Amino acid sequence: MYEIEKLKSWIDECSSIVFFGGAGVSTESGIPDFRSKDGLYNQHDIRFDKYQPEYLLSHTCLIREPAVYFEFHRQKMDTRNVEPNDAHKYLAKLEEMGKLSAIVTQNIDGLHQKAGSKKVYEIHGKAYKNYCMSCGKDYADDYIFESAEPIPRCTKCGGVIRPAITLYEESLPEEDVELSIRAIRKADMLIIGGTSLAVYPAASFINYFNGKYLVVMNRSRLSHSVHSENELQINKNIGEAFRELAALQGITL
Repeated sequence: MYEIEKLKSWIDECSSIVFFGGAGVSTESGIPDFRSKDGLYNQHDIRFDKYQPEYLLSHTCLIREPAVYFEFHRQKMDTRNVEPNDAHKYLAKLEEMGKLSAIVTQNIDGLHQKAGSKKVYEIHGKAYKNYCMSCGKDYADDYIFESAEPIPRCTKCGGVIRPAITLYEESLPEEDVELSIRAIRKADMLIIGGTSLAVYPAASFINYFNGKYLVVMNRSRLSHSVHSENELQINKNIGEAFRELAALQGITL
């Protein structure tokens, strides 16, 4: 509890907090992360056993084996009926209070916005938006999941419709990257949560932070070393940590 009390005192002091989050933020909502022992990368579906997960989430797979790519996407990436958890709700409250200036997320599920957050920068894209690769026509969030075609096709030009997510071998979305870096540079506190900091270039974003307080919140301890009194590691489930923090602050989630 000492760490949570310390974090509360820092939040009280700060006015421009940025939260940098990964897959662990959404696990309490039932969305598997990628690298834990129960994560998406370790769920051996017989249909996909001969493929590496990185390949199934790659631009190469989308182009060379689109039927395989879209089957994987339909089975593993459908978050339409998933609800935000207490971590998402707490961050939305923190923004309402004028403390949180931005969320930078590696997640593609849109749960931060569903919880009410406004300033969300999605550096790995968004699974809830789709577009035609040929003509750019936009499609509803459920189009790929509801399409009867193994490879969803554009009604306008016949091109392949894909989700607006950043696949392996693709560049991160420029606008979200620029806004993320700008927010991190201006922050007086950076909270890193639910990420192993193993995915680059996203993990390198924390190098832009020059503010006063750095908090790393993850179930397992990260290699990032806490080397000053203004750095803090909280080794708890992020939802649990934020519930404790909300209780101390008198916030109802």
